[in-house]
Amino acid sequence: MKGKRAHRVPLSAAALDVLQRRRALHPDAPAPDALVVESDVRCGKPLSDMTLAACLKRMGRSETVHGMRSSFRDWCAERMLVANEVAEMALAHEISSDVESAYRRGDMLDKRRAMMADWAAFVTTPEAQVEAVVAPIRQGGG
Repeated sequence: MKGKRAHRVPLSAAALDVLQRRRALHPDAPAPDALVVESDVRCGKPLSDMTLAACLKRMGRSETVHGMRSSFRDWCAERMLVANEVAEMALAHEISSDVESAYRRGDMLDKRRAMMADWAAFVTTPEAQVEAVVAPIRQGGG
């Protein structure tokens, strides 16, 4: 983590299900409070963003690690109206204001837990079921 601080992440039921199924298939998998996937090269350390990017590329995916985080942030602001502080804390962003940083002691875990459950529901809903209204913009007059 940036800042070398612990960052608690409230996992959704869908994420916990993935971890439980993985554990059933691989009994030697890490404990729930351990790293889910650790680096083969740097034992006991998380994967780097470059490793994740390379994995996405090998899978033939066009998404980026930062793009996924950005999509989450856009969803918070545009679809859910999540408070800025909650969304930023979920992304483990540093508080830029020294005054605000001095007074913020909690980690908004309950609010982040509800938000992550909503995010999981959003990303696991088939595209056809996501309600969307699209208005075409036509070029030219009339």
